Amino acid sequence: MEIITLASRPDLAEALFAFPGAWPPFMYEDPTSDLYYDDAATAYPEFVMLAVEGGQVVARSFSVPFRWDGDPATELPEGGWDWVIRRAHAQRTAGIQANLVSALEITIQVEHRGTGLAALMLGAMRQNVARLGFADLVAPVRPNGKPSHPDEPMDAYAWRARDDGLPEDAWLRVHVRAGGRIVNVAHLSMTIAGTLEQWRAWSGLPFAVSGPVHVPGALVPVVCEPAHDFAVYVEPNVWVHHRLPSAASR
Repeated sequence: MEIITLASRPDLAEALFAFPGAWPPFMYEDPTSDLYYDDAATAYPEFVMLAVEGGQVVARSFSVPFRWDGDPATELPEGGWDWVIRRAHAQRTAGIQANLVSALEITIQVEHRGTGLAALMLGAMRQNVARLGFADLVAPVRPNGKPSHPDEPMDAYAWRARDDGLPEDAWLRVHVRAGGRIVNVAHLSMTIAGTLEQWRAWSGLPFAVSGPVHVPGALVPVVCEPAHDFAVYVEPNVWVHHRLPSAASR
C-alpha cells in the first residue's frame, strides 16, 4: 500500500468519491461542502491524499490551507468545518496567502476499517502539511463515539479520558497519539437544515413531533419544528491542534 497526494496521481480523482456507505445520508446535505469538494481535485490536489492498495483506493483525506492570525494552540473559533471551508474559499478567491492548514476529512473504505489505516492517513497528512511548508495543522474532529451519546454535551464528551489519560473517544485518541492536542469545542461546526420531507428521506424517521430527534449517525439531536416545516442539525466538533516541529513556517 502507498499513500500519495492527488497531485501525483490526478487520474485517481474520480475514485476519490467512490466510498459507498462512508457517511450517514444527511451528512452529504451540508451546502457549504460544495465550496470545497466541487473543485478540491483541481484547486487543492497537493492537500488531497489517497491510500492505494492493489490498484484500489482504500482511504482518502482532504485538507485545506487558509489564513488565520490567532494562536491555534490556545483557542480556535466557534465555527469549525463550515467556517474553515468558507474562509479558505473566500481567501483563495481573494489571493490571500495561507499560514496554516485544516484537516477536513479522513475516510476509510468500510471493509478496511479497524485496521489502523486512519492513524496512517493522519500521520501522512501531518507529514504532507509539513512538506508543504506549514507549521500548524488543525482539525475540527468529529468524534466517532459521540453518536452513541447524542444527549451528552460535547463540552463534556470531548474531555472524557481513560485511566491512561488519553481520550476515551477512539478518533480523538488517534489524534492525540499522533501529537495533537485538544483545544476547544467548535459548537457551530456544521449546519444542515431541511424540510421535514427532506429529513424523512435522509433518515427514514417520521419527523412529526416538535422537539429533538435522534438520527442515527448524528452527534447531537436534530431540532424538529413541524409547525414551520423544517428541522435543523447543528453539529459540534472538537478542535485539535497539531504542531509540526519539523516544518518551517511560511
